[in-house]
Amino acid sequence: MHDPRIIVALDCPSAVPALELAARLEPALCHLKVGKELFTAEGPQLIEQFMQRGFEIFLDLKFHDIPNTTAQACKAAATLGVWMVNVHALGGRKMMEAASAAVAQAAHPPKLIAVTVLTSMAQEDLSELGLAATPAEMVLRLAQLARDSGLDGVVCSAQEAPLLRQHCGKEFCLVTPGIRPADAAADDQSRIMTPRAALENGASYLVIGRPITRAADPLQALQQISQQIGGMA
Repeated sequence: MHDPRIIVALDCPSAVPALELAARLEPALCHLKVGKELFTAEGPQLIEQFMQRGFEIFLDLKFHDIPNTTAQACKAAATLGVWMVNVHALGGRKMMEAASAAVAQAAHPPKLIAVTVLTSMAQEDLSELGLAATPAEMVLRLAQLARDSGLDGVVCSAQEAPLLRQHCGKEFCLVTPGIRPADAAADDQSRIMTPRAALENGASYLVIGRPITRAADPLQALQQISQQIGGMA
């Protein structure tokens, strides 16, 4: 089965605009990412509707709790049939190992990835938490811990991808937000990269939101990006 490299971020507040947007996209060209706002508002039924339309879903809820609770949440996500689910690496080894073991038992285990350091966090934020490492050092440490805990990959910036690819291996899944086509506005992302450059840097999947979702023709925008990265699948 073809595995698109693009993940479209559905940052919608409710089901109606999300379903309208999905109707203007093509499952063969992208996965869909459903985050906290949309999932909290609409729940599992919306995931099922997307899947009925042929889309694979990245459920971006960033679970972070004691090991058993996180494992049960990941198990529930796997039962929904989602393609990818994530946890916070700062939950530690025991939590990630429990999550990995839980999804492995599913009939169709989703990819399980970890968030390392939120892109909104700078050096002073880590220092305030008592963490002496730089953001880059922290990202690498947590990515290696996620890999050693049995996870499939991490969310990271495209700038961090070469370092993680070098240290975590070619099979490790790197999901990169902050992707903007060369002619798109940066919006609120300060660390951005074009789709092709991100893949050349070692990214596995590209999370793209507004350049597609707010385009006059979302399908055309998706097709153009797919063409830009053609031959890199």
